Amino acid sequence: MDMPATSTPATATTNAATPAQAAFFETLLARQSAWPLVEPGPGDAELELIFDAALRAPDHGRLRPWRFAFIRGEARAELGEILVDVAAARDPGTPRAAHEHRRDKAFAAPLIIALGASVARDSSIPELEQILSVGAATMNMLNAIHALGYGGFWATGPDAYDEKLKLALDFEADDKLLGFLFVGTPKSAERAAARPPRTHYFREWLGSSSI
Repeated sequence: MDMPATSTPATATTNAATPAQAAFFETLLARQSAWPLVEPGPGDAELELIFDAALRAPDHGRLRPWRFAFIRGEARAELGEILVDVAAARDPGTPRAAHEHRRDKAFAAPLIIALGASVARDSSIPELEQILSVGAATMNMLNAIHALGYGGFWATGPDAYDEKLKLALDFEADDKLLGFLFVGTPKSAERAAARPPRTHYFREWLGSSSI
């Protein structure tokens, strides 16, 4: 399941915004999920910026629950074999050959980032807040990916919750695998999708009407 964030152009920028602020919001409000994704992907220097953006996410208690593994280049071939293996293990009644197509998922983008959470269960910070911190870090990465001129696609599905795949990617047994970011260059320009009206999702609370 993708978690898209399609948007319209930044027409809401106010006259009070400085040129730098207007440019920032124009970039931010233009981000949306992109698919398919092709070469090139981010280079090492760009990845450092993307990862640094992730580490600016809100983090209640400074638990730093973020655990990410990125896969690129030739390592995708091994990932492809693992994807076939775990799919076959989930469905033992079906011949392995029926799952061979899942190998292609490893080559769906130049870069794949596995999203993990190391939840401190002995902490007073609720587990949900720790997972939300990983979600915030992931969104920071998506915005950084977009700002650098690349496309990103946040995907979940059965692979994201597969214990065998989690361990094959060298996450700890107690970690949670939350999904994957596919990162690369959009193959074609995405048509901006209109957002629903803000009033469907935002309201001003003016106090309790019962008082």
